[in-house]
Amino acid sequence: MEKSDLLSQLRMDHTKDRASRGRTWLLAVVAVALLVGGGLIWQAVVWAHRPTVRTTLARSASPDPPSTSVLDASGYVTARRQATVSAKITGKVIGVYFEEGMQVEEGAVLARLDDTDAKAQVALTRAQLAAVRAQLAEIRAQLQQAERDHTRQQELYDRGLVSPQTVDATLAQRDVLRARLATTEDQITVAQESVAVAQVQLDNTVIRAPFSGVAVAKSAQPGEIVSPLSAGGGFTRTGIGTIVDMESLEIQVDVNEAYINRVAPRQPVEAVLNAYPTWRIPCEVIAIIPAADRSKATVKVRIAIKSRDPRIVPDMGVRVGFLSAPPGGRSAAPADGDRVKLGESG
Repeated sequence: MEKSDLLSQLRMDHTKDRASRGRTWLLAVVAVALLVGGGLIWQAVVWAHRPTVRTTLARSASPDPPSTSVLDASGYVTARRQATVSAKITGKVIGVYFEEGMQVEEGAVLARLDDTDAKAQVALTRAQLAAVRAQLAEIRAQLQQAERDHTRQQELYDRGLVSPQTVDATLAQRDVLRARLATTEDQITVAQESVAVAQVQLDNTVIRAPFSGVAVAKSAQPGEIVSPLSAGGGFTRTGIGTIVDMESLEIQVDVNEAYINRVAPRQPVEAVLNAYPTWRIPCEVIAIIPAADRSKATVKVRIAIKSRDPRIVPDMGVRVGFLSAPPGGRSAAPADGDRVKLGESG
């Protein structure tokens, strides 16, 4: 074999390699084109569904400047209408029909006492009334007969057939029966009043709500003895429960007498409950109590709550700020124009 043949056998064939590299580049170009096309399509879809954001200028609804606090104070939420419900008579509780937090209506039955004795007394007085009425009917019949006898005897006496004593006897009998009739009628009135009193005693065994409100305390249980007066020893309850009229809630604060000139009736107030420090409640001054506490050098101020909410409950701590009314409003102007902050004045 010649040397040229040997060299030709050792030479590498690059034709197939070039074909393979060409196909690889073609696939890469196609992949890149697909990626670019998919990205463009996705961007077009996103831009088609993007939200439109518009910017507007916020303007105040009122040209009046906001009110500022001229005096801060602290106090408590109080109820003007609150009652500890009790029985008018002493008795044993046989049923309690409310729980704490329950809404009750005026006249609703809250509890019942043992009414055995009261029912017996009502039955006795009614029987006595019936007996007196029976006596009254008997006396009326006897009186009618006595009047007829007296009339006949008077006619006989006028004709001279009977003596005067006979006429006088029938007259006396008639007068006696008339007196008995009047007495019996008075006894009927007394018996009717006795029935009414016994019925009242029976009604007193049913304890009703004096007004509509929310029960905040339940003080008695079935089996306990309750009395309108304390019997001592801790074994007798004096109340069934406590009801609060939530519509009568207001705020009471003690203001230092040195700054009471900053407060006026109908002055706007902003209140913040200690339990909800971010909630600002619109309020208004009801009245300034015309009496000062000598020991604390304070004057009590009543504040109405304009926004009713179930979160506001009695005896909650509250901080209030007495506001200076905006132009055109009415408020107490501070003497020196400065804001005063008071500590716990309650």
